[in-house]
Amino acid sequence: MTIAPPESQAVLLARAEALAGRDLAWLAGELGVAVPDDLRRDKGWIGNLLELALGATAGSRAEPDFPHLGVEMKTLPVDARGRPRESTYVCTAPLDGSIARSWEDAWVRHKLARVLWIPILGDGHPGERIIGAPLLWSPSAEEEAVLKADWTALTEAIGLGETWQLEARKGKALQLRPKAAHAREMTWVIDDEGEWAQVNPRGFYLRASFTGSILKKHFAIG
Repeated sequence: MTIAPPESQAVLLARAEALAGRDLAWLAGELGVAVPDDLRRDKGWIGNLLELALGATAGSRAEPDFPHLGVEMKTLPVDARGRPRESTYVCTAPLDGSIARSWEDAWVRHKLARVLWIPILGDGHPGERIIGAPLLWSPSAEEEAVLKADWTALTEAIGLGETWQLEARKGKALQLRPKAAHAREMTWVIDDEGEWAQVNPRGFYLRASFTGSILKKHFAIG
C-alpha cells in the first residue's frame, strides 16, 4: 500500500496522532507488511513501517524523511514510564575531512531542525509494541546551544585526527558512537600524526537523557 505524502505538518501530526495506542501488528496488517519475529536482523523495521504509514518519501536519500515539509521522523523506544531506552541515531559523522565547517551548515543540525518523535512502548515481540503519542519538535535556543557545543567539540577532535578519543562519554546531548553493521567494517582517516589509519565508522547519536528531557518537557513523565 502506498500512502500519499502529507500536505502539511498539521496533516502529518494528525496522521501520527491517529496511530497512537495501536500496536505495530495492527499497523503492519493494514499496510500488508510482514511482522518479523525479532529485530536482530530487521533493526530498521519499526521506522520503515511508520514511514510507510505516514507517507514519507525520502527513503535512503540524504534529506529529511518528509523533505517537502522539512521534517525528520524518529521512533523512540521507551519504557513503561515513558523514558527512552537507548540513544537515538541521527546521521553519519564524516571522518574524512568532509564534515561541515560550521554548526549552521552541519547536516546533523538540519536533521534536528524539525523532528516528529514517535515513542514506541514495549520491548517484546515487535508486533506487540505500542505506538505512543507523537510530538512535533524543534530545539529551543537552550537545547540548540548544547547541541552546537557538543558538535563543535566532537568535530574539532575529528579535525585533529583524535578519532580514537571520540568515546561515547563525550558530549552532554550529542555523542559519537561506532556505526557499522559489524566490528570488521572500517573506514580510513588521517590520525594526529598525519598518517592514514583505519577505524570503525562513526555516527552522531542523541543521548537518552536528552531525548528523555524533551519528552518530559512536553508530556507528564516522571
